[in-house]
Amino acid sequence: MARFTLPRDLYFGKNAMDELKNLKGHQRAMIVTGGTSMQKFGFLARLEEILKETGMQVKTFAGVEPDPSVETVMAGAKAMQEFKPDVIVSIGGGSPIDAAKAMWVFYEYPNLTFEDIKTPFSMPALRKKAIFVAIPSTSGTATEVTAFSVITDYSTKIKYPLADFEITPDIAILDSSIPMTMPPKLVAHTGMDALTHAIEAYVASARSHFSDPLALEAISMCFDHLLDSYNGNEEARGEMHIAQCLAGMAFSNALLGITHSLAHKIGAQFEIPHGCCNAILLPYVIQYNSKNSLKEYAQIA
Repeated sequence: MARFTLPRDLYFGKNAMDELKNLKGHQRAMIVTGGTSMQKFGFLARLEEILKETGMQVKTFAGVEPDPSVETVMAGAKAMQEFKPDVIVSIGGGSPIDAAKAMWVFYEYPNLTFEDIKTPFSMPALRKKAIFVAIPSTSGTATEVTAFSVITDYSTKIKYPLADFEITPDIAILDSSIPMTMPPKLVAHTGMDALTHAIEAYVASARSHFSDPLALEAISMCFDHLLDSYNGNEEARGEMHIAQCLAGMAFSNALLGITHSLAHKIGAQFEIPHGCCNAILLPYVIQYNSKNSLKEYAQIA
């Protein structure tokens, strides 16, 4: 038997964040975000305003660093245990959303340790205390629809990809006005991450009739829109935001390959941005895999 899991609801398009006005029946929302970009461009203030309009108390945990650490996760979980939210909303790039997913686990199960959840698909059932909403600001990781979270142990310089369908968000918001704020280099790195997700999902061992169409459409959209997105085209930015999400739906269920397993280790050791590291490794992995997956690569071409 195989499984295919996605968020319950996905809202997309310009100003899609406004849909959270309809999030009723909750008391407290904890927002988890990264550095200053969401504050600088007004998206954090807008999110706080929307959540308060529903009648919820709102608290923000800010400052999640790129490639979030075990220590940041534990600090966020402690803040949640004190505030007791029944909704966790993370807005930003892959790092704050990944961190918030791990915080969610330790909020619901304070007695667990990081060692307890590092084994793939070993997490206990969540949603005892809170639901999870993800609002991505970048177009690459697709963590808003995946069962994964990448946390770094800086003492050992190892990145741990946490994996469990329990941490798939309940609601994903793809607001196309947000990725317009990305600088070109970030567009390039995240775009290549999305393309790598889709290509690896299409040749993955757990691929299926459900994941394949998503992977192929994501590849096609990246080919059509990534360069224009890099050059600042607004429509292309919106299309890439959708493409990376489709790639995420594919790889979250089909899984990935050695491009990503190598990139996690090499990127952490030599401080190479994840998408850039994927782009460097991908041609060599395709060549290596082609002896078994030549037909699939031909279909992609």
